[in-house]
Amino acid sequence: MKKNNFNSDDHLYLQVADGLEKMIAGEVLRIGDKLPSVRMLSDEYGISMGTAFQAYYHLEGRGLIESRPKSGYYVRFNHQRFPQLPDQVKPEAISHEVSVKDMITSIYGDIAAKDTINFAIGAPDASLLPTAKINKSVIHALRNTKDGCTGYEQTQGNLELRQQIAKLSFNWGGKVKPDEVIVTSGSLEAVMMCLKAVTNHGDTVAVECPTYFGIYQSIESLGLKVVEIPADAVNGLDLDALEKAIKKYPVKACVVVPNFNNPLGTCMSDERKKKLVDIITKNNISLIEDDIYGELYFGKMRPKTCKYFDTKGMVMHCSSLSKSLAPGYRIGWTIPGKYFEQVKQVKRIQNICSPSLTQAAMAHYLKNGRYEYHLKNLRKALHTQSLRYMQGIIQYFPADTKISRPAGGLTFWIELNSKVDSFKLRTEAMKHKISIVPGKIFSASIDYTNYIRLSFGKPWSDDADYGLMMLGKLIKKML
Repeated sequence: MKKNNFNSDDHLYLQVADGLEKMIAGEVLRIGDKLPSVRMLSDEYGISMGTAFQAYYHLEGRGLIESRPKSGYYVRFNHQRFPQLPDQVKPEAISHEVSVKDMITSIYGDIAAKDTINFAIGAPDASLLPTAKINKSVIHALRNTKDGCTGYEQTQGNLELRQQIAKLSFNWGGKVKPDEVIVTSGSLEAVMMCLKAVTNHGDTVAVECPTYFGIYQSIESLGLKVVEIPADAVNGLDLDALEKAIKKYPVKACVVVPNFNNPLGTCMSDERKKKLVDIITKNNISLIEDDIYGELYFGKMRPKTCKYFDTKGMVMHCSSLSKSLAPGYRIGWTIPGKYFEQVKQVKRIQNICSPSLTQAAMAHYLKNGRYEYHLKNLRKALHTQSLRYMQGIIQYFPADTKISRPAGGLTFWIELNSKVDSFKLRTEAMKHKISIVPGKIFSASIDYTNYIRLSFGKPWSDDADYGLMMLGKLIKKML
């Protein structure tokens, strides 16, 4: 390891830290082992003392090592030693009505309550967002738009914003033109408009299970039936089960979240995404792809989308800036392929256009605000937070707790002992001003009674530590 020959494209301290992290993961360095002194690390890697300190600070921030006064640095945690994964619960493949709104209404009543330790909201904390730069973009939009953004925008969306969205598609290998993009008020509106464009009242839609409760609400509001296709925390959607359901029912559309599914956190492999596109194309079924978490990956490469493998225009790609940049600005979009005109007509009828000011502001930010730099920092922060939260869950929750292992996104899917009712747990937790989401709302047919979704969108803090400790006590009390 004498003298560095590191890739100059990355920070030296990150490369040193990555090397040490791999040694910890491979148990070359075990929990409790003392690490080399800063001076020894500097000599061993041929780096400055400052760079060596930075590497240790980075690993300390991720919770992998700890500093002991007058003693040095020690290995604290090995994130390869995860608990078991949550079990897959397979729904019965039947076409049925959807009804999840009552419980969701109850939960949303206090999901964003103030003075709460909030593990419920699946969005990055405001402290992780470039608020000052976004504000500058808003001011620029107000000053440089002919009517001060008081007029209607094009139904399809602000042209400059569509140009920037088309450029973002390069990240997943897309070759999208601005004229193929329709701007929406968030990703969920994009999904709903796509559903409206390709289905009629009473039609059947296939969805992965579990999945985001907003998708179920959209399906229910349109009077559609649903066939739930099982998904697991490793591979995502069960493609064999999907093919069987297609043979049994007249499925008109399929809705999936292939990259870092909410709540599972699963990222489907490129091979499985391609196979999924092949299945829907062969059966002439529309695939509505919600890629809202695609940019929040923890690895080296941005995962591809289903749209990347689409050659016939069957994939209706949906995404937004809500999870990466500005949740409250409600900027989303769809690239609906062969269904473009149908979706544009739905948009025109539904709300004419999306707000002019936020579109112009986001267009300016994407062009001038160093979005990729922000994303790099956000991914690093979320990855670090996921590790710290995982450590807290392992430390405070019962030993039989099973936890998903997201490689991106914002949430853990947690299976608790079968004796725990997660809705009752939520009620007890709120008495202590701790907010979680019970698993029951992530399916229309499976009773995920002993499951919870827990977000790691907020930076690790004493409050987060206390919240997980108290949750662990409440769970153990229920046992």
